[in-house]
Amino acid sequence: MLKRRMLALSVFLALVAAGACKKQTAPGPDVWAVVDGKEIKREEVEKYFRSRVAPEAQQPSHEESLSLMLSILDELINNEILLEKAKKLGLEASDGDVEDRFTEQKRMFTEDEFQRQLKERGVTVDDLKRDLRRQLSIQKLFNREVVAKISITDQDIKDFYEQNRPQFNIAEPQYRIAQILVTPRRDPQVRSRTGDDAVTEAEARRKINALLERLNQGTDFAQVAMDYSEDPVTASTGGDLGYIPESALNQSDPALKRQITTMKPGEMSGVITSRDGFRILKLVAREAPGLRTLDDPRVEESIRTTLRNRKEQLLRSSYMTAVRDQAKVNNYLAQQIIESAGKLPEVSVKPAAGSEAAQPTK
Repeated sequence: MLKRRMLALSVFLALVAAGACKKQTAPGPDVWAVVDGKEIKREEVEKYFRSRVAPEAQQPSHEESLSLMLSILDELINNEILLEKAKKLGLEASDGDVEDRFTEQKRMFTEDEFQRQLKERGVTVDDLKRDLRRQLSIQKLFNREVVAKISITDQDIKDFYEQNRPQFNIAEPQYRIAQILVTPRRDPQVRSRTGDDAVTEAEARRKINALLERLNQGTDFAQVAMDYSEDPVTASTGGDLGYIPESALNQSDPALKRQITTMKPGEMSGVITSRDGFRILKLVAREAPGLRTLDDPRVEESIRTTLRNRKEQLLRSSYMTAVRDQAKVNNYLAQQIIESAGKLPEVSVKPAAGSEAAQPTK
């Protein structure tokens, strides 16, 4: 009896171990992931891959290509999870929201330029509107689930000031600058809310002039920067470059230094041409040397903004981790790369006839 029980237990444990080690099999050879029952196919990942690698640029190695595709697939998985969450909470962008944002983006270009961009990027109007709906829906979700929950107390501000008092002792004049940058080339790191990215000098010049016109009409600088700036570092913070010491400006173009030092707080520059593209600057504030106390509203505002940005970044990351843990995700591409020791077929940068390209939401 004891031997039979031991044998039965051994069989049971073997079956459990086999079940635990059993790999998930893809529903089809071209399905690279499944998120809560929804398939993400290889052609979609490759479509985004081609939109991020310029044909005229140096081509990535096979390993670099696979790494980029894994990153794109991960973005698509996250976007699908967030979009479904937004739908369940009744936060999906309306047709009106989408049309308003689409019209806002399109009016920056002539009809010929707009159609040429669609052709060059391999996208359709439906592609753009679908991506806009996703972007706006996810933005609404984060606003409700993350941004609305951020609270910065007076004690938080006081503690930060006491812990970082030396940085408020200004040794030389400083200039707080914000910028909107537009480059004449495709950049896979663009992090603006619209994902808009000029790819030629003519497009970049047209875009920056259109943005300057909107700013002159009274549109908020930070909002324009978040929507359209192509600087991956500052777009998400409204173009804010922070405080720059006057000595650091000595290392820049003399004309640029002269432009900044002669501006008044709140004033904007015109279009400035530089080696990396076109930019519009705004002088947010000028700081004279000396110790800044917590009674200074600018100090309090600066600390509050810093703490808010830190908390938002932390909460966004935590929220994404939490909702992803609740989803059922099978990443078959990662599984195939491991099993093939990284020998999946090469991906061509040139789009196939009739293919489409777009940009996942960041």
